[in-house]
Amino acid sequence: MIHAHHSHDHWLSAAARAWRPEGRATPVIVRTFHNLRAVRSGALAAALYHRTTAVVVVSREIEARCRALGFSSKRVSWMPGVADLARFDGSADAGSIREELKLGEAPVVVCVARLAPNRGQELLLSGFRRLLETLPGARLLLVGKGEARPRLEGAVAELGLSESVVFAGYRDHDLPAVLAAADCFALMAAGSDESCRAALEAMAARRPVVARRVGALPDTVVDGETGVLLDQDTPEAVASALLAVLADRARARAMGQAGRRRAEHEFNPERAVDIVERLYLSLR
Repeated sequence: MIHAHHSHDHWLSAAARAWRPEGRATPVIVRTFHNLRAVRSGALAAALYHRTTAVVVVSREIEARCRALGFSSKRVSWMPGVADLARFDGSADAGSIREELKLGEAPVVVCVARLAPNRGQELLLSGFRRLLETLPGARLLLVGKGEARPRLEGAVAELGLSESVVFAGYRDHDLPAVLAAADCFALMAAGSDESCRAALEAMAARRPVVARRVGALPDTVVDGETGVLLDQDTPEAVASALLAVLADRARARAMGQAGRRRAEHEFNPERAVDIVERLYLSLR
């Protein structure tokens, strides 16, 4: 069996299948599709998929795309994303982060995403600007690194948000503490892995999530229960969703606790392992 995760190794897997030594069994090929754009149409892709025994998908949107291209239901397995439940358990001390970044007692929105084109920070900034009209003391932490940082810093200055938006840089060892400092987590794009692990970690850390309906986020966030899913991709909708969470601390805490329970039940590593293991055994 060969399990591929990207297009180039998928093609190499097909080549290995075709060039197997005489007398050896034909290897089974499994492919995980981590994002929608990787599922291609056309004659070449069809030929490759014909040689692929089964596929694993990380969102229902990708599943639907695979079915539209001819994969039968028996050949498609949905696997939810995974969060490190022990590391992101919501017990980290937020005090050090609030002190380091001079947040005080302000309501804090945290976004963890690469600072790159098409990652949604511009929409979040525009929505956050409107939020400040109602909650002028709120703060936004943009966590991550990337080539778009200078452009985003320019947008922050142009929008007059320099006193309210903090570029927290790339955080790894203290990411649980960063999430602990959040009153709300926001994610406006799915990124290269559409399982949206950042949102899963925020839920595991007991933080309500405001998100666009992209990637696996509609499968992950239960609207009104573990967070808020946007009905429109507009700054006004972003501001309204953030306000709905930040203005009611008791509701936000309840959403965070519901998110933790959902992460424990749906996004635990054992469940993901079980799904893949059962798929492998079915292909023997």
